[in-house]
Amino acid sequence: MVDKVDLDKYIYKGNDLGATYHKDYTMFKVWAPTQKNMKVIIYDNYSDINGQTYPMTKAENGVWELKLKGDYKNKYYNYILKDGMYEREITDPYTKGATANGQKGMVVDFYSINPKGWENHKMPKVIKSAQSVIYETHIRDFSVHKSSGMKNKGKYLGLSETGTKNYAGLATGVDYLKELGITHIHLLPIFDFASVDETNPKEYNWGYDPHLYNVPEGSYSTNPYDGRSRIQELKKMIMALHENDIRVIMDVVYNHTYESHNTPFNILVPKYYYRTDKNGNFTNGSGCGNEIASERPMVRKFIMDSLKFWATEYKIDGFRLDLMSLYDKDTIKEIERELKKINSNILIYGEPWTGGPSALEFKYQFRKGSQRGMGISLFNDDFRNAIKGDNDGIGLGFATGGLGLENEIKKGIVGSIYYNEKINGFAQQPIETINYVSSHDNLTLYDKIEKVRAYATHEEKVKINRLALSIILTSQGIAFLQGGTEILRTKKGNHNSYNAGDEVNSIDWDKKTEYLDNFNYMKGLIRLRKKQKVMMLEKAEDVRRYMRFIDSPSKSVAYLLNSQYTEDYRHILVIHNANLGEITIKLPFDGQWKVIANEYEVNEHGVSKGNKNFIHEVKVSPLSTYILHK
Repeated sequence: MVDKVDLDKYIYKGNDLGATYHKDYTMFKVWAPTQKNMKVIIYDNYSDINGQTYPMTKAENGVWELKLKGDYKNKYYNYILKDGMYEREITDPYTKGATANGQKGMVVDFYSINPKGWENHKMPKVIKSAQSVIYETHIRDFSVHKSSGMKNKGKYLGLSETGTKNYAGLATGVDYLKELGITHIHLLPIFDFASVDETNPKEYNWGYDPHLYNVPEGSYSTNPYDGRSRIQELKKMIMALHENDIRVIMDVVYNHTYESHNTPFNILVPKYYYRTDKNGNFTNGSGCGNEIASERPMVRKFIMDSLKFWATEYKIDGFRLDLMSLYDKDTIKEIERELKKINSNILIYGEPWTGGPSALEFKYQFRKGSQRGMGISLFNDDFRNAIKGDNDGIGLGFATGGLGLENEIKKGIVGSIYYNEKINGFAQQPIETINYVSSHDNLTLYDKIEKVRAYATHEEKVKINRLALSIILTSQGIAFLQGGTEILRTKKGNHNSYNAGDEVNSIDWDKKTEYLDNFNYMKGLIRLRKKQKVMMLEKAEDVRRYMRFIDSPSKSVAYLLNSQYTEDYRHILVIHNANLGEITIKLPFDGQWKVIANEYEVNEHGVSKGNKNFIHEVKVSPLSTYILHK
């Protein structure tokens, strides 16, 4: 047996691990330096019980290989190895296709599976990071509700449908996303995960339980048995989103696997892929039973190969890294460097924390501040908490009634950069912050408001929701919305709905009818943001140059944007009023200021309701965001 120290001598640098298809032969390669005997077993069909076995040869740097002559397009395969006295069959961790529940890997000929037009389909236009407005959703949540109007409910293909409507005839699905104006859709895990039975359409999970990293999840396909379906249907979805100018972000979980001892990783090379303590026990920085050892060369290589595969084969436009602090800093630097070679505009962001104490030394963990000067963005939990309070408890934030939080809000508004000695955060540039107020984890924004402002009127709760999202959409940095918050999505108070099913998690599209004014307000803010360059600054020096805070009463924040861009308004004034009463703000310049956003609407030509113009001062309604320009 080769121990972990010796494994550093067995580094394979090739890019062909897994099954590589050619019409005349298929090459199988797997890194398993500790194994003494390896075979490939081939199945003609996904349902076959018996297959044909072929011996593999141990080649360079611990790689076992087999060149199998003939056309094995879309055949299924596994590896067989010795486990003690017995032989054991496992799925190839490098496989790019699989049958139901990852029982068999697949020899994939992507060219024969690709949907018509895939290779040269229209890609979204190039935008800068600060122009991004990300919309987070889950494949099943997005389409499964009876009000969605989508035929392929809970499937990849649901996100390829256009022309869908709710019961009132309002746009849903892809048309809804286009109407709202978001730039990126962030999809909860779409790789193969182990926490649902792909053959049981009633099972539900968010999917943070990786099994086969390079295979699309089968429960979102119309046929989980035939490995071609999930590949083709995922690509149809991506192509449809791209052609509607929506970029696709993939939520990836390389920090842990669903199982520990019985994963293909651990069976092939015991304990190498995972961090362990001095007694050889798996450590649990993920909170899920294990943590991947990203600092080890062949583990880092697997992560890199996988990310590059998704970015090239599936044309993925961005990656959200789960529990980013479980990755060592050098791995993150390599991820950024290599992915930017593929797509210089690719978005890379993640959570700057762990799920528990990690075996990776703190100094090597990619924590908040590690991203400074890199093209990496981090979820800004400081700003999140300042706006709404803690995630699931009774803590209050600026929008929900908290006191003394004005400076914390200002820190988030400037993009958490160093603005001055009092207003400064973790970022070197504003594009290093993901500004959000809720995500799939924890209470939805509306449920948090219900918890801490239970005795408020319904109208006040709606206004608080709008105020919180307005702060996100008017701040420097990258804007991020949890899908459905713009129509006051509720999960009935469930703060951890990872397996709670459709009744709790599905997006009720009829809420668009109920909260159409709120939807239109967010649509208007996004449109305004995208038109004003001064609201999407890439550089800290520009934020300091163009932004100035002005005096305002307690529980309010007001600032002036003075733009040098010819396409912009010359002066934009943004006021966030979290008070239960009206406030008065002295205008910074004499002359007429036009109101383009108030408590009712966002209208670039001037609001239709309420006061439309102010000269010396502006009166701002309770629990609202006002935007003026001159």
